[in-house]
Amino acid sequence: MLGRGPDYEDLTVALWSHRDPAAFMGLVHYATLAANSHNAQAWRFRQTAEGVAILPDMGRALPAADSDHHHLYASLGCAAENLMLAAGATGRSSAMEFATDGDGRIEIALGQTGSRDVLFDAILERQCTRSDYDGRPVPGSDLGAMQAAARVPGCEVVLIEDRVKIEQILELVLAANTAQVSDPAFVAELKSWLRFNARAAIETGDGLYSGCSGSPSLPTFLGRIMFGAFFKPDAENDRYARQVRSSSGIAVIVSEHDDRAHWVQAGRGYQRFALKAAALGIRHAHVNQPVEVPSVRRELQSLLGLGDRRPDLVLRFGHAEPMPRSLRRPVRTVIAA
Repeated sequence: MLGRGPDYEDLTVALWSHRDPAAFMGLVHYATLAANSHNAQAWRFRQTAEGVAILPDMGRALPAADSDHHHLYASLGCAAENLMLAAGATGRSSAMEFATDGDGRIEIALGQTGSRDVLFDAILERQCTRSDYDGRPVPGSDLGAMQAAARVPGCEVVLIEDRVKIEQILELVLAANTAQVSDPAFVAELKSWLRFNARAAIETGDGLYSGCSGSPSLPTFLGRIMFGAFFKPDAENDRYARQVRSSSGIAVIVSEHDDRAHWVQAGRGYQRFALKAAALGIRHAHVNQPVEVPSVRRELQSLLGLGDRRPDLVLRFGHAEPMPRSLRRPVRTVIAA
């Protein structure tokens, strides 16, 4: 069966369920449920005397979509935030340090005097909902709570509700999207991470499953042919324009400095924003094209008056029904020696 059959649904239900966060493997389980670019899961985890080290897996990097590895390190920050929330759920404290030398790892030291953060309870609810939204506004109190939750050292979220400004950002989304969809290397890379049916998604445990974005299930060979025929700038721009205009607003994660340590912090801030949104019943999805094309990123930076601060991630948010969840590789496969 090529559709989202019981096998896929059973696997996602089993995956998106609680484990024992007191155990190392339990901590890693929660970390792997974090958001990450292309669902490439470019991370590895090592148990240390002090706690846990999170290491980049450059074999899963995205050289076309993420040439400077910005999204990779932001994804590590997302995983680190989930892991620290899971540690807090067992009464442990956590302190994170980014290693600026060597492999760019994250070191998380675990202590004995932590407290539970309510965001932990939203880990199993968070998802990127890649569908049209219903256009309803998000209450100001919820926006304030999401913005407050996303504040981490060196990083904040800028919220845009003004429709004129949203249209200006949409123009940048479409300009960057056109550049990417017209780039053969970008298209080939994206195609390699697409999973056109449940069986393909189950076999790899990674990538972008068509069912998660509402696309029909197709045999892999046919999906690749159809993708080549229909993945064109005009069609993609029409879809993104419709989705952005159906959203309540735009959120931009902004960091104080453009370096790997702050990219990690941007990932942490985004993950906290996403968890708080999930707790409030608010959906979100990435529209990161403007920060992935350097020339367009500079235009976004200027439009938002950010000065030297880097716009790291761009999200749309609003209300919609949930979509199918994505899979992850087994925890044992992401443990580093």
